[in-house]
Parts: sequence; structure tokens; C-alpha cells
Amino acid sequence: MSRTLALVESPAQLLNLLEWALGERRGAVDLGRLDAAVLLPLDGTTRRQLDAMVSVARAEGVGVSVHDIRRNPAALARCVAALAPKLAGAGRLVIGDPFSGLIQRLLPLTRAQDVVLVDDGTATLELSTQLLAGQPLVRWHRDGKSAPASSVRAGRRLTPGHGKRLEVFSSLATDLRLPPGGIVSVNGYSWTRRRYGPPRILPGVDLVGTSLAETGLVSVNRYIAEVTTLAHEYGVDRYLAHRREDPSKLARIAEVAGVEIISPEVPLELALRSGPVARTVVSFPSTVVHTLPTVLEGTGVQIVVHDSIQSWLVPGTSDRAAAFLEEVISTARTRHQLNAVRH
Repeated sequence: MSRTLALVESPAQLLNLLEWALGERRGAVDLGRLDAAVLLPLDGTTRRQLDAMVSVARAEGVGVSVHDIRRNPAALARCVAALAPKLAGAGRLVIGDPFSGLIQRLLPLTRAQDVVLVDDGTATLELSTQLLAGQPLVRWHRDGKSAPASSVRAGRRLTPGHGKRLEVFSSLATDLRLPPGGIVSVNGYSWTRRRYGPPRILPGVDLVGTSLAETGLVSVNRYIAEVTTLAHEYGVDRYLAHRREDPSKLARIAEVAGVEIISPEVPLELALRSGPVARTVVSFPSTVVHTLPTVLEGTGVQIVVHDSIQSWLVPGTSDRAAAFLEEVISTARTRHQLNAVRH
């Protein structure tokens, strides 16, 4: 039997790999023939969360190797040389982010005809659209920028057919369509719910942060002002920081909004399932408005989506980015019957 190689770059991707291997498929995936290669980012917070998730994965019997591939060109060359034999010999390739430039550079090194995408969030909705349209794989917030050749090749490489198989393992399964031959399977977070919790429930409100300011879609000052207004209107006690949020921005939010900043050491799904968690969790449009209702099902925690964030976007934001955020909100409200807040 051929080996399975997984390439993951974020804590959420490693969590979703564990769900794919240990959740609904428990017993169907041979852990002894699964190699997980963690391709470290440079961001310190993400590296700390990945370190924690690597320990979890190893404790569950998954073999994990860690590659500091982005440190410098020499590190990139060494890591690619180390991964090349595994890529060439893998019969099945599992990836976390098809839009990653690094993953797109590594794809030509594998002959695997069986590719699995372990959902890395709401960008999977965009993957569905781009594959169906035969477009290059480019992130939703990079509209207007020319697509590199690697994005074009990745789109062709991941499109199923002609002996190639693509499975998308996703918490968004009911909202996805793939080209003929593609398979969508449901990530129901059964491993997380079996392994962690139930959580201790706190009174009050938790607010889940976003990195929209860091990606340039919302100005930092506007974001802080809006978060402060939201915190005062809804009595927010804790602000659950996104791993990519700038520390100086978080310090200003703590001071102006008067909230406690929580920087989880693991993906938010695990952090809140383990607890504590407020009885009400308010989130901006992001992956967690799809994942948390499933992860916290049966706990009594209410997930609420903020659906007016489009008005915060900086002038000149592409129609594609605005439409994408609207799709994230609408699919979450339809699928999970989420209530909304706005101001």
C-alpha cells in the first residue's frame, strides 16, 4: 500500500488533518503510512500554535516532521530536497491550502493521482468557484493582481478527471460543488468533540477577532473604533485574538475597548471546546462561523455573526472581496440559522 503525505502550514490545517484521519474515518486511514510534514511559517504566534498541535498529533499516533522552510533560501532548498523523495513516492497527497504559493511550487514534485484538501476555511468556497471556472488558484483578497504561473498550474493539477481524484474534506461540504470526479466529504469535528470538552460556560460575551486589518481590507483605526463600539454595545468581556493580528493593535483594543485579550495556544475550535467559553460568541465573517456551531453543538453556547462588516472596508476594495465576505455570512446564517448583530 502506498504512503500518504500531508503538507500543512497552519494549526487549523493540522487540526483538520487529524479530523480527516481520526474523526469520521477512524480506522480507515492507516496511521502507520501517514506522514505529516509541517511547513513552518515565520509568524511567531502561528509557530507556537503549530508546536502545540504537533504534540497533539504525535500523541494521537501521527508521524510528524517539522520543516523551517521559509527561514531563508538555503532552508528552502534543504527542505525541498528532504521532501522531494516523499513527494515522489506518495500515492496520496493531503494539502491544507491550495492557494499557498509554497504548496503550488511543491505540487509538480508529486505524481500522486489522489489529492485530498483538508479544509482550511472559507477560502474553500472560492476554490470551488475557481475550479469550476477553470481559473488560476488565487486568494479572494488578491483580486486585480496577475496570477503567477504556479497558480495556473495548480488549478489544472487539482482539477479532477483523467485519472486524477480530488476529495475536499470540509465543514462547508453542503455549500460546495466540484468539477465532475470531485468528492466532497463532511468534516463534522467528531474527533474534537470526542476528545475535548464539554467546556465550562462563562456569563457574558466573547468576541472573535479577525485579521482583516492585517490584510489591508479594513483600516486599523476603523477596526479598533468599530470593535470598541461593538464591545460597549454588547458587553464583550473577552476578545479572542486571531493568530495573525498585530500585537500593537491588540494592545490598543485592550486599552480602548476595555476587554481582556485572549491569544489561544491552539486553534479556536479546540480552545473553546476545551473551555472556558462565554455563553454568547460573536464573530466577524470568517471560518469559525461555520466551524464553531458544529464544535460547540449541545453546549448551549450561541454563535452570532456580525453581518455589517462590509461597510468597514477601505475604499477601492474589490467587488470580489466584498461578495466573498457576503457569501461567508449568508451561507453560515442559512446553514446554522445564526443570529446577526450590526451597528
